Amino acid sequence: MATILGRRFASVARGLQMKIILSRKGFDSSSGGVPSPIFPDGDMLSLPIPDRASTVKYSEIAGNRWATVGELVEQLAGIPQANNAHLDPDLSVRSFPRTKGWRPIFGQAGSSESHLRNRCVGSDDIFLFFGLFRPVEKLSSGWQYVRGSKPIHTIFGWLQVADRVAVSAWPTADGWARYHPHFARKENPNNVLYVATDRLKLQGKNSLGIVGAGTFHSFSQRLRLTAPDSARPGLWLLPDWFHPENHTSVLSYHRDFSRWQRCRGGVTLSSVSRGQEFVLDCEDYPEAVEWLWSILQECSSE
Repeated sequence: MATILGRRFASVARGLQMKIILSRKGFDSSSGGVPSPIFPDGDMLSLPIPDRASTVKYSEIAGNRWATVGELVEQLAGIPQANNAHLDPDLSVRSFPRTKGWRPIFGQAGSSESHLRNRCVGSDDIFLFFGLFRPVEKLSSGWQYVRGSKPIHTIFGWLQVADRVAVSAWPTADGWARYHPHFARKENPNNVLYVATDRLKLQGKNSLGIVGAGTFHSFSQRLRLTAPDSARPGLWLLPDWFHPENHTSVLSYHRDFSRWQRCRGGVTLSSVSRGQEFVLDCEDYPEAVEWLWSILQECSSE
């Protein structure tokens, strides 16, 4: 690709200088109004939030072997399939008709992008996308949530950054991305697209078999953030090394130590409801690289 997008694809992974970003995306109580579904066999499908400015309709987005995205938003949330969807992050080639050159891509803008920029998020950093999910079952009337089941936060996808490009600077020759909803937003330096690497690059890891972006199709306890038996999705159970004590940095937006509590099995975090992007510095938390690697090895199937 003879454009600015081709410059960094061969860059050397930065190892422990890498950042992991826990990025909240998809349906929730405020956007879409309901959780995304976990199907009877554990399959997951993140539902993209509504977006009137988008040119992509729910009816055009593929689902999985259980249902289309259009059917799910109509049956679970009462949203017409003809409505427009914010297909972002866009992680699977199978989700939507593609043109030559397509890559997995994610857009961010406004204060959330400022947060990423201020923490120097860019090439080789890895987004872990999480959202609100709940088990569903198929009844004669269509898909419904399992009665008595609880919504949880779970990780559903990842993207390692090859390049960060402002929409205003996007090369004209790279028309494959023009469907993306961030092209409908105001073109300014704070409206940015993150393009995925071809293959995952982690220092010291033989990760050539894992693509640079994709979705975790099946639910696993390794992907779950919400603490077991918690009635509140935002109460997370994380590995004990996440605790900010004796570190020079902290998972962004979570500097209040009262949010962190050590417990049997790790550390609980009362995660904030505001903010979309929570950044962790792997140089300060070297255990994060092995944690990420084990999740991708066990759960990725792309």
